[in-house]
Amino acid sequence: MASEQHLSAIKGAKVLMVGAGGIGCELLKTLALSGFKDIHIIDMDTIEVSNLNRQFLFRQSHVGESKAKVARDAVLKFRPDISITPYHANVKDPEFNVDFFKQFNVILNGLDNLDARRHVNRLCLAAGVPLIESGTTGFLGQVTVHVKGRTECYECQTKPAPKTYPVCTISSTPSKFVHCIVWAKDLLFAKLFGDKNQQNDLNVRSSNVSSSSQQTEDVFERQIDEDIEQYGRRLYDHVFGYNIELALSNEETWRHRNRPRPIYVKDIIPTELIHENGDLDKDSIIGDSSVSAMATLGLKNPQDLWSLKENSKLFFEALKLFFLKREKEIGNLIFDKDDQLAVEFVTAAANIRASSFGIPLHSLFEAKGIAGNIVHAVATTNAIIAGLIVIEAIKVLQNNVKDYRMTYCLEHPSKKMLLMPVEPFEPNKSCYVCSETPLTLEINTHHSKLRDLVEKIVKAKLGMNLPLIMHGSVLLYEVGDDLEENEVANYAANLEKVLSELPSPITGGTILTVEDLQQELKCSINIKHREQFDEEKEPDGMILFGWTQALAVEKNYNGASTSQATSLNTEEDEELQFIPTQIGKKRKLSDNFITASSDNSCIPKETKIKRKADEVDCNNGNSDYGREKMEQ
Repeated sequence: MASEQHLSAIKGAKVLMVGAGGIGCELLKTLALSGFKDIHIIDMDTIEVSNLNRQFLFRQSHVGESKAKVARDAVLKFRPDISITPYHANVKDPEFNVDFFKQFNVILNGLDNLDARRHVNRLCLAAGVPLIESGTTGFLGQVTVHVKGRTECYECQTKPAPKTYPVCTISSTPSKFVHCIVWAKDLLFAKLFGDKNQQNDLNVRSSNVSSSSQQTEDVFERQIDEDIEQYGRRLYDHVFGYNIELALSNEETWRHRNRPRPIYVKDIIPTELIHENGDLDKDSIIGDSSVSAMATLGLKNPQDLWSLKENSKLFFEALKLFFLKREKEIGNLIFDKDDQLAVEFVTAAANIRASSFGIPLHSLFEAKGIAGNIVHAVATTNAIIAGLIVIEAIKVLQNNVKDYRMTYCLEHPSKKMLLMPVEPFEPNKSCYVCSETPLTLEINTHHSKLRDLVEKIVKAKLGMNLPLIMHGSVLLYEVGDDLEENEVANYAANLEKVLSELPSPITGGTILTVEDLQQELKCSINIKHREQFDEEKEPDGMILFGWTQALAVEKNYNGASTSQATSLNTEEDEELQFIPTQIGKKRKLSDNFITASSDNSCIPKETKIKRKADEVDCNNGNSDYGREKMEQ
């Protein structure tokens, strides 16, 4: 039985939940059954079929509806006397500002991405409202408490960074299937179906051009009146045949590597079979109205391991269906692991490339998991973590600071325990978010533009959504709906200027003030001019110091994005080694910890256990074919 003090704290509390997925469903149920009377929920997602195996508040009839609203209605059926306010919206929307956060006694996070987590952390700091973070992946999970001035904030500790590969590895010398997935998804798929103006490393010209005018044509473009089968063969021979032969011409590259073999259509599928490839009379619509090449080819089991010939047929059929059924979307498509046809195309292309390089083939089920970074979820872990969140929330509401615990749910017992409680860190004095420690940026001020600084540093690394950049009293950049037209034009012009040529030049020794008014976050950046950067190791052409980032950790399930280096899954699914010294013992940044060279995280000198870092992108509750992030 809860004490009167507990009941009083619970009934009088106003709680904000961010996320109504895997953990969110369990959490809302637990809050309601624990006596909480005023609960608000923010979630921008709608319900998918893949959610239904563990997000128990949802049913088949709810597919396509708002998670937050359906969760509210479901809980009110067994707790009609409480108030639940749903918001089908993005927590980063302007309406959810600091004043909005100030009305709550505690914030409970169940988000599925690092960017939103950082945003909520900053709003909680600005509003002075305690934050309880959580995350699960499989049998692992954790709950952490963040109270301004008393414990570390969410960004005090390093966050796991994605494994990155140089483009040369992805485009020329793949050695793992994940390399082939990245190539198929972020290079080939993007080149064929995405933004045509986007730079892409597949811009290699065909070997059979006969004139300078033909030589300037993009071989990936379908020619006017070109038969789709003819286009498919030309494309197949180019990327899997000619490009491989071109790579083989560099003998030095293959001196210590296995040589790939070029693959041409004629060697795999006779021309007449390509024409007979798929049966469009068959139902090509499966599941959630997705066009499917598998359906037209009669391939039924996504866990089957298809041969090179079958993958080649799937490649041609998927390509044909994109042009026959979804031609209007071509030029604007972005890979989505819930897009059946996109997954089929990427699986087929990755397997053909893998075959060329002597890499084992994978089933569509496996390929989808890698491409979408899908991590299998366990409903029981979500329930355990939801219960721990409520326990910590009650402690926070009672201001029992000495009883706060960061609790880790383990897959295997440690010291005969599956739940490992640890006292929180004290605030990190070098954290630029909660301690306002200045940052240092090494950058070539004569070559880099203000746009590079904004996109690569201010937004990508510092996580600011509506940044404002000042040099002394001069405002160099600002975004917002209240700007005049001339101001918008002026700031847009500044973006294209080299740093040293701005109205108030940025050079070595300059101190910039960067601020996000929505997050009420301000930090200083000391500029240090540097002439040269290593293109492989420092692809951004700039390095930020004082910003907590872990070294990359490679996992089996990764997504990717492409720039000069290709990143395997942004924040989603990296494991961080994190070890409490003794159960219940106070952990301080200054003692008992050393910096691990392997992952740049803080590792105590004593016994080690593994846990998933709370910054891991946790899925709002999807199944094997669910969202690409981990359950959160």
